Amino acid sequence: MIVDFESALARVLVREIPGCKRLVSIERLSGGASQETYKLIIEDAHGERPLCLRRATGGVGTAEDDDLRESIGLPTEALLITKAREAGVPEPEVHYVLTEADGLGSGFVMQWLDGETLGARIVRSTDFDSVRPQLAGQCGEILARIHAIELDANGLRSRLPVHKPEHLVTRTWERYKRFNTPQPMLDYAARWLLDHLPGGEEATLVHNDFRNGNLMVDTSGVSAVLDWEIAHIGDPMHDLGWLCTNSWRFGRADLPVGGFGSYDDLFSAYESASGRKVDRERVKFWEVYGSFWWAIGTLTMAEQYRLGSDRSVERPAIGRRCSEGQIDCVNLIAPGPVTIVQATTLRDDDMPRLDELLVSSRDFLREDVVGSTDGRAQFLARVAANSLDIVLRDAALGDTHRRLELERLRALFDSDGQLVDLRWQLVNALRDGSMPLDHPGLVAHLRNTVANQVAIDQPRYSGLATALAFGKLAAKR
Repeated sequence: MIVDFESALARVLVREIPGCKRLVSIERLSGGASQETYKLIIEDAHGERPLCLRRATGGVGTAEDDDLRESIGLPTEALLITKAREAGVPEPEVHYVLTEADGLGSGFVMQWLDGETLGARIVRSTDFDSVRPQLAGQCGEILARIHAIELDANGLRSRLPVHKPEHLVTRTWERYKRFNTPQPMLDYAARWLLDHLPGGEEATLVHNDFRNGNLMVDTSGVSAVLDWEIAHIGDPMHDLGWLCTNSWRFGRADLPVGGFGSYDDLFSAYESASGRKVDRERVKFWEVYGSFWWAIGTLTMAEQYRLGSDRSVERPAIGRRCSEGQIDCVNLIAPGPVTIVQATTLRDDDMPRLDELLVSSRDFLREDVVGSTDGRAQFLARVAANSLDIVLRDAALGDTHRRLELERLRALFDSDGQLVDLRWQLVNALRDGSMPLDHPGLVAHLRNTVANQVAIDQPRYSGLATALAFGKLAAKR
């Protein structure tokens, strides 16, 4: 147990960081379920300078009930950063890895780097206009260097898990099956993935979370690759597919590489630097898997709210993003025309109407609470206002959406069953294989159901615009 965290850390820094005279200040920047990040200011002979500390939460971390993320541990993460830096990957220098004797738990101290990490800003800010066209090529070169890191010579093979495609798909599918929610598109995607497993490919180091949002960018380009905590040994195309997954394009569906570049720029740079030919179908498999994985990841967060492990307003809001991952799967493996239902008008004789109650509450959060708060409270007020927008859209669209979904399900099964029962019937038929993926009407049903759910959950999500564009294109043909 740490009696005085700051004093213990100061002693370690003076002892282990060359020239360090004292710890001037410490600022906690973030704290997730398993990681804490601190900005440290130390004093040396040249004055004050910053360092970064990454530490397990409370020094020991927490065992999340989430086997979708298999953390390798901070000592191994520090080793990966060091070996990647030696291989020419832009990384901070790791100065010191904490030991048990330090009394600070698991973690490491590294060089402080400045740059932008918010994916939306990297995609949209004019600060990066000049460098944005170069980022896809830089990512290709960086991934080539990561995949070339020697596993045996660097002691990594014994410290990293090995994950084959089938294992990742089945493990993720099983995770979803433990939730009491029938989401037929997820079962369809799982079946598709298992039917399209990539064949034998050499196994390399895989970063496993290489995406816009985990890259630090400055005016010269990518300045650091962050968050190595779920690295593994596996298919190198996994990293390319994850980078291109639509969730990490931040609204720029037309620029598939992180919302800032093209497939051609990424693939040509990777092939040139690695000598390895990019299999585009293999990359597509990992894009589908990435959307499938993220959709189930959002359900995990909703489950944390329901179980009480995290009762913040953010968790159920993220859970509603499940439909985003599903529409991306639709666009990749079941594209075609969709019809979005029209809003119904609430009764004027109600005083006040439900939508008026919701709008007044939403506007209070968005205009008054957001304006009078900052930091985490301000962020959560925005989330709460957005959740009320979802309720408003459901009030306007939900009844018609669900009525049409029920009609399609009854036609599929020639049944007069009820909505939830028929959803489960479809899910179970997909899981036990009795419903073939090419069953008449199945794909159209899934496509329209998911598209209309996105129209309620997040109508501005780029995947919905892509789905609607498929319909317009089909109509022209």
